Amino acid sequence: MSRIRAFTMPKWGIEMTEGTIAEWMVKEGESFRRGQTLCLIETAKITNEVDAEYDATVRRIVVGSGSEAEPVGALLAVFDDGSHSDAEIDAFIAGFRPADGGVAQGASRAKAAAPEPATAAPAAAHGKERVRIETNRPISPVALRLAEEEGFDISGIVGSGRGGRITHQDVVMALRGPASPALRGLVAVIEDDPKVIASPLARRIAALQGISLAGVTGTGARGRISKADVLALAAKPSTAGGSAAPEFVAGENRPEVVPFDRIRKIVAGRLTAAKQEIPHFYLRMSARADKLMELRKAANLVLGCKASVNDWIVKASAMALAKHRDVNVQVHGTEIYRFPHADVSMAVASPKGLVTPVVRQANLMRIDQLAAETRRLIDKAQAGRLGMEDMEGGTFSVSNLGMFGIENFDAIINPPQGAILAVGAASRQPVEAASGGWASETRICFTLSVDHRAIDGAAGAQFLQTLKTLIEEPEGIFA
Repeated sequence: MSRIRAFTMPKWGIEMTEGTIAEWMVKEGESFRRGQTLCLIETAKITNEVDAEYDATVRRIVVGSGSEAEPVGALLAVFDDGSHSDAEIDAFIAGFRPADGGVAQGASRAKAAAPEPATAAPAAAHGKERVRIETNRPISPVALRLAEEEGFDISGIVGSGRGGRITHQDVVMALRGPASPALRGLVAVIEDDPKVIASPLARRIAALQGISLAGVTGTGARGRISKADVLALAAKPSTAGGSAAPEFVAGENRPEVVPFDRIRKIVAGRLTAAKQEIPHFYLRMSARADKLMELRKAANLVLGCKASVNDWIVKASAMALAKHRDVNVQVHGTEIYRFPHADVSMAVASPKGLVTPVVRQANLMRIDQLAAETRRLIDKAQAGRLGMEDMEGGTFSVSNLGMFGIENFDAIINPPQGAILAVGAASRQPVEAASGGWASETRICFTLSVDHRAIDGAAGAQFLQTLKTLIEEPEGIFA
């Protein structure tokens, strides 16, 4: 290979717009072979290993591990056969443009700029002299460029990025300085007078009541004015009519502002679109589960597995879907895709938020095989190691909150799928015995959320009838 090659942010799936370098597995100056893992890239909910497609040498890593998210097409690194000079590599980076001129166009121009000579710092756009900052702290290239253009000392900035890395937003916030909110409509109360020693709450109450604290001697330590002192002053004018209890004055109730992280933004957007664009309707049903509980214990002993109640529900749902293909569908525009086998997505809580790995052809699996597959997917999800192959192509979803004691709930459909089954807790309920009197039985509540564009109410009801039969007579699951 004699040419210089660009390694850019790949695109996996239609909805992917950006990704993050989680870890580089190669270093600058290191050679690699075809098939060797180059790096780990995180998208909205998965982490993918990127393998080399050819032999080459890493000449420059443009975006380091743990950097901010980069758009699809952004330059991440530069490879060659080791024969080009550093100047040629710098020129290639400076002239790089995304092939499609898409979302990465603007970002690549800024992030892929060649390193500037230390003796030739250009003037900033606003006419300020650019100051060269030498630091061994982790900082993004864009953040460093802004700090140099503004001549700002970054030593006092606490980085919010991974590993304490200073981001562009950190520098912007530091340049703005500390916010000092104004109390509109309040009487000014010598807040800045060093001679007045008062607690912050006492100052605020005094401002609300229009009381000057000048000359007031507090009852606190070293004459500090407290809330009680201010309330006593506020109550004095009303003492002529008898002693009155001081009125309650609430202090500030400041919220902790937690911005959406990248994953929650994507999840929020998808759920909002799904709820607004898909005409949901809901079918509810409960089923006796005593026989299922007994059979599960026996099957685990015989098969030597640890299948959970949820595994049995996934298996029963998959068998019902294979029988009712009108429910085992995806909706793509004005077309409905019907599938012969059930690829069941499971809703799993993970460090990356809610993810939905897929159990492929669950209707064809034995219960011990299905239990092993669900365990593998759950472990990968909780480790943040799910790949695209684990997430794509589900035909139906199961969301189980029964382990949290939730009796029933309505789940939002996971597009392009046509339905999702919400599973509640198994609970003991009283029933009238056939011989008279009362007995109890274990019941599980199910709610089927259905896309009315593709699935009719009768089709959804028939699916639930079959599911109910399999739950109440679980021997049919082995048929």
